[in-house]
Amino acid sequence: MWGRRSVGAFTLVELLVVMAIIGVLAALLLPALRIATRSAQRVRCVGNLRQLGIAAQLYWGDQGGRTFRWKGEASNGGRWFWFGWLQTGREGERRLDRTQGALYSYLGGDGIEVCPAMDYTSRKLKLKATGAAYGYGYNIELSAEPPEPPVDTTGIRSPERTVLFADAAQVNVFQFPASPDNPLLEEFYYLSQTEATVHFRHGRNANAVFCDGHVQLEMPLPGSLDTRLPGEVIGRLHPQSLAIR
Repeated sequence: MWGRRSVGAFTLVELLVVMAIIGVLAALLLPALRIATRSAQRVRCVGNLRQLGIAAQLYWGDQGGRTFRWKGEASNGGRWFWFGWLQTGREGERRLDRTQGALYSYLGGDGIEVCPAMDYTSRKLKLKATGAAYGYGYNIELSAEPPEPPVDTTGIRSPERTVLFADAAQVNVFQFPASPDNPLLEEFYYLSQTEATVHFRHGRNANAVFCDGHVQLEMPLPGSLDTRLPGEVIGRLHPQSLAIR
């Protein structure tokens, strides 16, 4: 009969019920998926930092226990940093050569320089090089200024309590396209006791690898957060975790 519904077909009401059930399931699953994604990002970041810690210890072993400096002299139209050679020029257009980094020969290739929790697609991010450079910062207390000799790691008072590398970034308001009216996030390459350059991007915590090789989450020093860029938790670690003596 013409008025009979075709076998196997859904009515509009049935379709709406199915769609409602799918919506409820999605609402229940999405928070769990976000939590799982963040957990996976944190675990991968831990692996990155652990490899950086091992590489640094291998470097120390080959250099008689001496550390590397965080920055060197300008050369060939750029400057050497602990993570590589960075060309001088316009922000976001500078060439980066990671093969000249202090730890490159112990790490090889690319991959560990980027924390998966750092959103390189964000409109709030200002790149320093043509692409991602390094999302981790080096404890500047381990870097002696010339003409002082490199720091002797045997003199580190408590390696298990001294941070070596950690999640890092800063708020930039002074380099185009950043400005005081348009603060932007950018990678940063050292950790200090006085500057807000630690990026607490793992649920308001930061991953840090210590001089003895272990990795753990660190909380920001109370009162240290930079509030110029809402949504990004950038501040300092406790000064004692960076002190080497």
